Amino acid sequence: MKDIVSVIPTDPYCLQVRFEDGVEGSVALDTLISFEGIFAPLRDPTEFRKVYVHPELGVVCWPNGADLDSDVLYAKIAGIPLNSRMAAVRD
Repeated sequence: MKDIVSVIPTDPYCLQVRFEDGVEGSVALDTLISFEGIFAPLRDPTEFRKVYVHPELGVVCWPNGADLDSDVLYAKIAGIPLNSRMAAVRD
């Protein structure tokens, strides 16, 4: 798993993410998650913009406890099918 080193909220429900290996890109979260359950408060743009990188875990988080899998974000940004990415992580 690659650690995330920076995250910036951009357009509504989009994040600009940079990983420790220099891979960087934008992800539209409304195409990845349903704004239900723990993610429901993030429908509010003010709450969405409270995103940060957890300093110990290197994952995208919000103050309400929501977080995102770094492998999924990395695969989306790098254009790598998630199954291929997971196989590379296991090797």
